[in-house]
Amino acid sequence: MNVRLATRCAMLAVVAFAAFGAAKPALSQAPAAQPSPQAVLLAKQIVELKGVKTMFDPVVRGVVEKVKDVLLQTNFMLAKDLNESAAAVHKDYDARSSELVDATARIYARHFTEAELKDILAFYQSPAGKKLLVEEPKATEESVRFAADWADNLSTDVMARMRAEMKKRGHDL
Repeated sequence: MNVRLATRCAMLAVVAFAAFGAAKPALSQAPAAQPSPQAVLLAKQIVELKGVKTMFDPVVRGVVEKVKDVLLQTNFMLAKDLNESAAAVHKDYDARSSELVDATARIYARHFTEAELKDILAFYQSPAGKKLLVEEPKATEESVRFAADWADNLSTDVMARMRAEMKKRGHDL
């Protein structure tokens, strides 16, 4: 059912965004315009502990594969050469995911003060923080599965209700 697939995809996107750490600073605190180099270093440690590099690694690979697929559509006879070219391009570009890590660190550093970053880093280095880093992806995955199943059930209920409402109006859907 397309409604279920769309609902599941939307739920996955929402939960993934939230799990990535869409944490916001206190509303009364405006983000710093230009973070200090120390703040960026602290933030980089945090994002590395959170596994941001692992999360971003597939981005570069995906871009290379997408470009290869687009070019393949122009002439499928070039598949062998395009595959070999893509392999070479992967070697050159895979390390570029570190640019995303650095950018993420700068973004974090703009949203948190140095003192907050030190506190956050200290937390992630604590036993509870270390456990959070290990268990949060598992809890998030379980939550996504639950939310997707819940949304599937809700869509079934909504579909039945909408059909009943439309039947009252003379439409048999």
